[in-house]
Amino acid sequence: MVKELTYPFDGDEIMQKKKKLLRVLKEHESGAVPLRIAMLGGSTTHDIIAVLELFLRDRGIVPAFYESEYAQYFNDAVFPNKELEEFKPEIVFIHTTSRNIEEKPKVGEDGAAVAEKLEREYKRYEKMWTSISEKYGCTVIQNNFELPPERLLGNREVGCAYGRIDFITRLNCKMYDYAQSHKNFYIHDINYLSAAYGLDRWHELRHWHLYKYAMSVSAIPDFAYSLSSIICSVMGRNKKVLALDLDNTLWGGVIGDDGQAGIEIGSETSEGQSFKRLQEFIKAHKELGVLLTVCSKNDHENAISGLEHPDGALKPDDFACIKANWDEKWRNLNESAQELNLLPESFVFVDDNPVERDIVRAQSPEINVLDFETPEECIRAIDRCGYFEVTSLSADDAARGEMYKANAQRAEAEKKFESYDDFLLSLEMKAEIRDFDEVHLPRITQLTNKSNQFNVTTKRYTQSEMEAVAADNEHIRLCGRLEDKFGDNGIVSVVIGRKEAEKLHIELWLMSCRVLKRDMEYAMLDTLVGECRKQGIGEIVGYYYPTKKNAMVKELFGDFGFEKVSEDADGNTVWRLKVEGYANKNKAINVN
Repeated sequence: MVKELTYPFDGDEIMQKKKKLLRVLKEHESGAVPLRIAMLGGSTTHDIIAVLELFLRDRGIVPAFYESEYAQYFNDAVFPNKELEEFKPEIVFIHTTSRNIEEKPKVGEDGAAVAEKLEREYKRYEKMWTSISEKYGCTVIQNNFELPPERLLGNREVGCAYGRIDFITRLNCKMYDYAQSHKNFYIHDINYLSAAYGLDRWHELRHWHLYKYAMSVSAIPDFAYSLSSIICSVMGRNKKVLALDLDNTLWGGVIGDDGQAGIEIGSETSEGQSFKRLQEFIKAHKELGVLLTVCSKNDHENAISGLEHPDGALKPDDFACIKANWDEKWRNLNESAQELNLLPESFVFVDDNPVERDIVRAQSPEINVLDFETPEECIRAIDRCGYFEVTSLSADDAARGEMYKANAQRAEAEKKFESYDDFLLSLEMKAEIRDFDEVHLPRITQLTNKSNQFNVTTKRYTQSEMEAVAADNEHIRLCGRLEDKFGDNGIVSVVIGRKEAEKLHIELWLMSCRVLKRDMEYAMLDTLVGECRKQGIGEIVGYYYPTKKNAMVKELFGDFGFEKVSEDADGNTVWRLKVEGYANKNKAINVN
């Protein structure tokens, strides 16, 4: 993470240093994911692209861009365009603003005439979205419309059929309805973004007249950062954990000195109300599948006492992991990551103490650290950092906290067994392994973009690409769900193989790290071999492509009993398994 690019950042500094920052990022882009983005603009977009690239590279995505000519967004979206077709965009971003609205109401115009204009304007955009989806089958991101810099009718601009603000609001609502009913379509909410930035600062008219920028130059980093959050979420680059300090972070005061009755939390004081609101905001993130952990220099008993305060919103059971001791916080954060089978880069550290924040940054630079001074600023930092942007929300996401708590119970149960095989049998594991279905496609797609460690090819799929695979008879597809006596882990493993004559070429094999060492990989292999036998496939060809993060599966195919066919200078390996004579390897899981 580059400090200048983490929230809260200085937009003017980024604009001044963007070339230098790009050089720094290019020096550390090993293992980054490539992504093709087409930007179709109704205004000048060059600097938006330059800054967006910085934020994406900082999150491990290396973008390539197609940039439309000025104000040619509609033509590029709707009419044949050989250059764009050859580019094969994975994301199309339509950068239009209220300056691009062609149908505008006139003063005194009746409601029926305004409604007709509204429908024609909306249909122009819907035509673009439909055309892009049909031609490229990719994700579409569309700006909604910000409010104009002036009000001709004053407050009458709203609640009046020919008010321009009223018109813009209704046009936005029609876009929102479309977003709710169409997959792979997302709204970039510049209506909110411009209001939060300040409309007077956002609409720098001189920059429009000089450069045809639809916003002030200083606002470009805020715009690009917000857009990058959507893209990172679509690509599975969200963070997974909020790691929280306690004293003067979740409550006012020091629990070890003040005791439970002396800390500030609840409705009795203004300070207590601020901390209570922060706790409520953090707790709501559990519903998004964000894991909560504690990382505090404290006696464990005191930490639990603070979390059991009757007026607090957060309780000990809300946390997947509690580290309250006197060890260095960066060590505790890394230990929490190991216990949860997550990478440290999945963590966002929240601590009121700037010294502790700087130590964590220095010792574990992959951990994301938020800067703030007050509970109110902490809420804003969590909100605006974009690390938990929601583009899809599955039942598995919402239950993730309970899944990781169940993992902790399994870890405790394991200690009671001398034999690991006996422990596995005691879990009473059941797996449902089946072909893809429409209900689970969003979760399957999400896994392909999030799983980095147990992933032999690290191939990424968009929702539309996954839908194409699911409909293709030339592929064998498996998704696996695992449950045991402690709970349901949800969809945890995905395998995709492409048929070619009597061979099956593995394009994707991944598994969630929360079910490591449970024999799920063997259950998937057994099912895959069985499916190959049904379809007359005699050989499975596996591929391993090394990255910074997937070393744990370097010998996966060897462990399966595959024969290594080749290995190149970069460590890429090819393996093969003869289906005939294969004996099932899964011993611990009952497969349905």
